[in-house]
Amino acid sequence: MPIGRTSAVALLGLSGTVVEVEADISSNLPAFVLIGLPDTALGEARDRVRAAATNSGCGLPTRKITVNLSPASLPKHGSGFDLAIAMAALAAAGTVDAESVAGVVHLGELGLDGRLRPVAGILPAVLAASRAGASTVMVPAANGDEATLVPGIRVVGVASLREAAIWHGGRFDPIPVDPVGVPEPEDTPAESLVDLADVVGNDDAIEAMLVAAAGGHHMFFLGPPGAGKTMLAARLPGLLPDLDPQAALEVSSIRSLAGLPVGSSLATRPPLESPHHTASAVSLVGGGSATIRPGAAARASHGILFLDEAPEFQPAALDALRQPLESGRISIHRAGAVAHYPARFQLVLAANPCPCGQYGAQDSDCVCPPQTRRRYLGRLSGPLLDRIDIQLRVARVTAARLRLAEERPRMTTLEARRRVEAARGVAADRLSATPWRLNSEVPGAWLRGTTARLGATTTVAIDRALERGGLTMRGYDRVLRLGWTIADLAGASRPTADHLGRALYLRRALS
Repeated sequence: MPIGRTSAVALLGLSGTVVEVEADISSNLPAFVLIGLPDTALGEARDRVRAAATNSGCGLPTRKITVNLSPASLPKHGSGFDLAIAMAALAAAGTVDAESVAGVVHLGELGLDGRLRPVAGILPAVLAASRAGASTVMVPAANGDEATLVPGIRVVGVASLREAAIWHGGRFDPIPVDPVGVPEPEDTPAESLVDLADVVGNDDAIEAMLVAAAGGHHMFFLGPPGAGKTMLAARLPGLLPDLDPQAALEVSSIRSLAGLPVGSSLATRPPLESPHHTASAVSLVGGGSATIRPGAAARASHGILFLDEAPEFQPAALDALRQPLESGRISIHRAGAVAHYPARFQLVLAANPCPCGQYGAQDSDCVCPPQTRRRYLGRLSGPLLDRIDIQLRVARVTAARLRLAEERPRMTTLEARRRVEAARGVAADRLSATPWRLNSEVPGAWLRGTTARLGATTTVAIDRALERGGLTMRGYDRVLRLGWTIADLAGASRPTADHLGRALYLRRALS
């Protein structure tokens, strides 16, 4: 009998490699051998494929079936190879058209009844197949809408192995089956339920959020319970502009890889991830022993990663974010592979000033000794805080401030987003000849170079802070970035001394 051939996709991080699936049927004793470095879930495909083929009415020959996944040295994970293995075996048996099977990339998991189950990572897998030159891909019916988000490739959605065999020329009568479904994505984003106008009496915090959104800067809110730290952080995603097509495809691909519903359209709004403080380092940055999955930091790419009660997180988990904050990329190393994920997120930390939360609050008595307070905030390491551009103390709103704020008009989320979009447009025009688009992405060497260098009279305040040890060199560069963002919001062509003074305040408001 001839060898049946088809293709599947092996994912590692967001990148995928097209895998050739070969099936050979020999006249030896009945057996099903799967070779090519499969993991445990993929190795179990032997029993799933044979049972699914039998229960679909297109059983495999009772001979020795050898399936090879090439390249053999590439690790392969998961159950998404089931459909490709079954179609290669049916092509080798002459049940379906071998030429038709060879020209299609097959993705999907088989149930024992022959129905196709949806799998995670369809969007990046189809994208990898398209980039490799594939013209047609066959996926479970439930993943059909997601797969069609990749332009320029034909998508065939099937509900069962029998339906797939018929499409490839198998002489079987069609039998309708109920396709296995996937959860629908949320119709209403959570950010639409909150508005910046709900924030009363925290003008400094609102200004800081505008600066953070306009420049992509990281933030740290410190204040007693009830000061509005969580309320402010929940409104920050609403200030960010819609995602551009490339970012939308990247965000949707990460959602697909994480097993989250994607639907029939790409994500257009920046994501918000808010893990619980019991989260481990692996859950934050990603990992796994058998299959490497993206963590909260990768899922928050092009959006917000909000860590409430930050000192309650494990110090090792917090420090695992230090490298992604600088590079904008997460690399997870394992013995056999390295997975890469994007990590261009804005980190927002919120913390109480002490374990009881009352230190520094008006008309409140703190019961924590000074050593306890230092130890509590000391869980946030200096190197991590040095990477946070805006560090702001948030106070509780008093009755007097509440009455005063209610008498004045308040900025809505829509108005704030327009200001942010205008400021980002100014920055993008200024940086059009560079690979950067946000002020937070610009390296300090460029800001201090001849193109963007500011005069000594403008930088006198931050120069003095650097000389006295109040700023590190990294902090100095971050104040410069903040200054440029504040100038963009104000409509100025270059930062002034006042802009840099305001930036220095936002950087050192906790001091």
